[in-house]
Amino acid sequence: MTGAVPSYLSPTGQEIVFLLLGAVTVGSALLVVTTRQLVHAALWLVVCFGALAGCYLVLTAEFVAWVQVLIYVGAVVALLLFGIMLTRAPIGRSADLDSGNRVVAAIVALATAAVLVTVVIDGFRTAYADLTPGRGAASEVGSSLFRNWVLPFEALSVLLLAALIGAIVLSRTDIRGR
Repeated sequence: MTGAVPSYLSPTGQEIVFLLLGAVTVGSALLVVTTRQLVHAALWLVVCFGALAGCYLVLTAEFVAWVQVLIYVGAVVALLLFGIMLTRAPIGRSADLDSGNRVVAAIVALATAAVLVTVVIDGFRTAYADLTPGRGAASEVGSSLFRNWVLPFEALSVLLLAALIGAIVLSRTDIRGR
């Protein structure tokens, strides 16, 4: 045998960790959309984003993993929790969070997941990623982020701030319409 052929029957440690983190991501994502407590949903979202950052670390995309942690876990979830607290949303169990369309939602979710998995498998069937440490494209991603995507990133932060301020204004009962 002249070359080493990758075996799909004996996964490496990286592949096992990646699959476990993927299972945690999918499980916590399901708990985000199935829990009836809004704060618990936000905390499960933290677990989902954290496991996703772990997947990025396994793929040696350290920069993307830290951006995931800083932006999504640190900022978006904190913004979501402050929005929940400031708008006087129901924190405990709430029957209002259940629309009664669980079967339709499950069918749509499974169909969407099937399409996404099919597209990803078909698109990356022949792709190969070198997981050797130190060969990541962090400098290219960083320069692209800070050269090409600064304006959309900042616009998104202003939009999120405006949404939070709007939610606070709408939830205040002491402001009367004129």
